[in-house]
Amino acid sequence: MYGKALPGKKLICILQDMYTVKKSLGQHFLKDEKIIKKIVDALMEKPFKNLLEVGPGGGALTKYLMQIPGINFKAVELDLEKVDFLVNAHPALKDKIIHNSFLNLPEPFDEPFTVIGNFPYNISTQILFKILEWKENVPCVIGMFQKEVAERAASREGSKVYGVLSVLIQYYYDVEYLFDVGNECFTPQPKVKSGVIRLTSVKTRLPVKSERAFRILVKTAFNQRRKTMRNAVKSLFSQDILKDELFARRAETLSVKEFADLTFRMEGKTVV
Repeated sequence: MYGKALPGKKLICILQDMYTVKKSLGQHFLKDEKIIKKIVDALMEKPFKNLLEVGPGGGALTKYLMQIPGINFKAVELDLEKVDFLVNAHPALKDKIIHNSFLNLPEPFDEPFTVIGNFPYNISTQILFKILEWKENVPCVIGMFQKEVAERAASREGSKVYGVLSVLIQYYYDVEYLFDVGNECFTPQPKVKSGVIRLTSVKTRLPVKSERAFRILVKTAFNQRRKTMRNAVKSLFSQDILKDELFARRAETLSVKEFADLTFRMEGKTVV
């Protein structure tokens, strides 16, 4: 299904003659065909009918995604120069590319859809929180992120990088860290390392008092992560409940389930 592609160096030289790389948009274009095929292979492991690519750029992934039979494919790209390039290079994309910022995009399909992309590193975390807004209709995400962000999304309790992003993402999704991607796989080479992760909707969400209460608890707990839970979240619980030994721990040691369970012991109208 992959079709033919130009050798990496030759392809990049041609692309650079056709458009400019804009660092202000966090553009680092993937050029390693082996990595591209690994990402597509990971995508194909889960069934889907509708597919949204975020930030197609020069079309390294796009040229394969648009060949997948029997799916509805769309791509969202902020850079008009890249939109024009892609439509010229692949006329079949004419009505499939949305010129917009992903962060401002309304849901592009009326049915559930998978999201894939070599995501701009300067808005990596914002992209994941945007996906949480669509969580009911996005059962799967395959994405390349700055390695630090990918590790935070996938990290478990006890890790130094475990935090708000980890807990909120993992409440709704099972997160798999699939593989690292070296700097040499991009043009221009980023100064940070990269990682590919897959998010798959959890089969059954943990019970919580409310999703609002869960978000407030998690964000409050990690806002002062060096403090014990007793000091960090004291505004959300009665003094009697705060005597529990659990509150002598720090937020980074609590599992997603422990945060979920704690919501039922929260007090105040703000957590309803």
